[in-house]
Parts: sequence; C-alpha cells; structure tokens
Amino acid sequence: MSERSQVQVGERDYYLGKAILLASVAALGGFLFGFDTAVINGAVTAMQGDFEMGSVLTGFVVSSALLGCMAGAYAAGRLAERIGRIRVMMLASALFTISAIGSGFAFGPVDMIVWRVVGGIGVGAASVIAPAYIAEIAPASIRGRLGSLQQLAIVSGIFIALLSDYFLAGVAGGSAEALWGSTAWRWMFWAEIIPAVAYGVLATTIPESPRYLVALGRVDEAREVLGRVMMRGIADRITEIQRTVRREAKASLTDLMKSGGGLLPIVWIGIGLSVFQQFVGINVIFYYSSTLWQAVGFTEEDALTQTVITSVTNIAVTILAIALIDKIGRRVLLSIGSAGMFLTLGTMAWIFANAPVVDGSPQLGDTTGLIALIAANGFVVFFGMSWGPGVWVLLGEMFNNRIRATALGVAAAAQWLANFVISTSFPAMADLGLGFAYGFYTLCALLSFFFVLKFVPETNGRELEDMD
Repeated sequence: MSERSQVQVGERDYYLGKAILLASVAALGGFLFGFDTAVINGAVTAMQGDFEMGSVLTGFVVSSALLGCMAGAYAAGRLAERIGRIRVMMLASALFTISAIGSGFAFGPVDMIVWRVVGGIGVGAASVIAPAYIAEIAPASIRGRLGSLQQLAIVSGIFIALLSDYFLAGVAGGSAEALWGSTAWRWMFWAEIIPAVAYGVLATTIPESPRYLVALGRVDEAREVLGRVMMRGIADRITEIQRTVRREAKASLTDLMKSGGGLLPIVWIGIGLSVFQQFVGINVIFYYSSTLWQAVGFTEEDALTQTVITSVTNIAVTILAIALIDKIGRRVLLSIGSAGMFLTLGTMAWIFANAPVVDGSPQLGDTTGLIALIAANGFVVFFGMSWGPGVWVLLGEMFNNRIRATALGVAAAAQWLANFVISTSFPAMADLGLGFAYGFYTLCALLSFFFVLKFVPETNGRELEDMD
C-alpha cells in the first residue's frame, strides 16, 4: 500500500478532536518551556543594572537555566519509564512554579542562577516527556501534526512571555521601574506562576501513555486509552506494543551502544539534529533580541515591540509547519529550512560586519536597520516552519520502542548543552563583533543542510513499532 493510501485510511481511523485534546495538554509543557526560557528577555537589561553584572556574568545568568535543562532532559526519560509520563509532567509543573516565585524574589546573581537552574530542570523534563507522550498516543498518519503541537506550544509560550514583558514594562514605564510594590522585571518572572500551576492541574486530566501501561501489564487500560483516539486497529497496536515491550529490559545507556562500542548511529543522528537546531543561533533571537536591537540604536520600547512581532511570526509559521510536515515529509521540510536560514543569517552577518561601529556597537541606518529586521524575521520564518517543529517530531518518533525514552533524553540533553554553549558565548562573541557571531550561525545553517541530506531518515507515515 502506498504512503498516500495509508494516510487516507488513517484519516478514517482516528478521533481527531480527542487526539488533539490529549496532545495539547501534553504540549502545555512546551508552553512552559517557551515561557520560562524567553521571559528573561525583557528583564535582562534591568536585572544586569540592579545586580551590577558584567557581560560574562550576565550571559551565564541568562543561560544557567540550560544547565538545569540538560540535567532534566537526561533524567526525564529514565524517570518516565519508572513513574510514568503523567507524574513527570506534574513534577515539571512544580519545578516551574518554584522557579517563578524564587526568580522574582532573587536578591543577586547567585540565587537567581539557582532559581533559573530549578526552572531549567522542569524545562528539560517537559522537553522530553511531551514529544514522547504525543508520539505514543498518536496515530501514525497524523503523528507529525500532533507532534508539531509541541513546537506550537513552545513558540506560543515565547510569545506570551514577551508580550507580558512588553505589557509590564509599558505599565511601569520601563523594566527597571517600580511596579505594584516591587520592580517590573520581577513581575515578569512571577507572571509564570499561573501557567505553571495550570499545567500541573491539566496533566491530571489526561490518561497515562498506553506504552507505559502495557509495560506494567495494565493492557486493558492501555486498550481503553488507545480507544480514545483510534476507531479500529487497537488490537493490532496493542500486540505490536507488547512485542516490543517483551523484548526490552529497562532501557539504560548501554542499550544505546553498538556491540563494538560507541553510540548507535541513530542516536548520533538525534544528537546532531539537536546540536544543529541550537547552533544556528535561534535562541539568541529570543534571549537577547531586545538587548541586541537596543545596542544597534533602537529604543527599549521599539526593541520589545520588534521582539513581540518576531514571536508572532514564529507562531504563524509553526502553524504552516503543522500543515506541511505530514504531507511533504520531515527531510524536505528541514532542507528548505536550512537553505532559508543560510540566506537570512548570511544577510544579517554581512550587515553587522559592514556597519560603522560607535562605542563598541554597530550602528544601523534606516535602510540597513530595516533589512536587518526583515532578515531576522525571515530567519525565524525558515526556522519556525522547519527545524523548530521538525526536530521535536523526529526525536519523538525516530527511535524504536526499546530505546526511545532514554535516547530522547540523551538527544534532548545534547540540545540543551548546545543551547547553553550558544547562549553563554553570545555576549563574548558580540564583543568580537555581531558580524562574527552571525557568520558562525550562517556556517552552521549551511552544514545543517548537508547533514539532513546525508544522515536524517524519513519517518513520515511509519508506526513507532516499525522503527529500526
């Protein structure tokens, strides 16, 4: 049967509304992921002044959450196998809440780093558990679209974080100004408490992963969960899950190794996807964009406005990716994204490298400033419709059942390590020159194109139980 025929049959075999509901609740972890990592954007300049931090320490405070993300991602896969996917979601919710409260009350860089790391552990756990859960409850024919909800939630979280930053700074007259008995930048962190608590509450309303239930011998419950999203073929799906569960012991790092030593090739591909997703510099846009645009001559208000516009653009193109990913496949989508990112990043690198430097910062004229903004948003367009959702979809589905949770944890940990490297190094790279920094990201975008062509498998339309 052709892939097209399989998709047509699949469209008659599932309850779309119920599948979207379960995937959406799981993807709320992605919303908190995006909110937590981006909320510092509007606070960083005021916080740097209040805590009297230099550029290196500021960079570490911003990116310290990523150390927690790496630990959370590494631990979440194995923890999910022990206590279940839902309990990991609830644990992540608690960590988000604690981090939001502590960050708002921080009195210096040291305890701010501690609270950022706590939140980062929650982000790392959510980054693993959401795509794994969605992949395990989704019918194969719409798995890409449902998996893309994770990225849609991430970019929505980024947008709401930046919008709340913009609102709070606007009400106070600046992020460093007094607001409601405290300071505006502190309220930016406290705003996360509401979605953090909501995530934990809503996680209690969705069922456990059918694959986890089968592993515990609770086959009737697994059958009932699958019955919520599938009209038929449930018995065959249960049989396949049982077959893969029986042949596996509890997954460990040794299961990711080849018999002759070294990681399995598919694990290296997952790590490569994670690293390239970060090395193109996407999070520089979301962590430092307001600071970046102020450095090249924009006012704080205009810089925050541009940041909000960029995040809206990211949401729009993620919706485009959801429409395309199951139609044209993962590899084509990633290839288009790599090519577009290479062109737009290259444009930004050229503009920053050739702009006149005043007091250590490149100064953009009206024309070059407009071109830089268009290129920056173009970069977000190509990333958001390809590498943003595409990598999370692939990581959720490319590993077989025997190693999925553990391999996804390792790949996600690599992603957060790469994110940490890029985020921490940006202030120092910017001191060398924004042209240099964006030139590096341009090179990584070019390399990502050839990486996809050479190594990345196509997983479109394949059942999870059929993955090699």
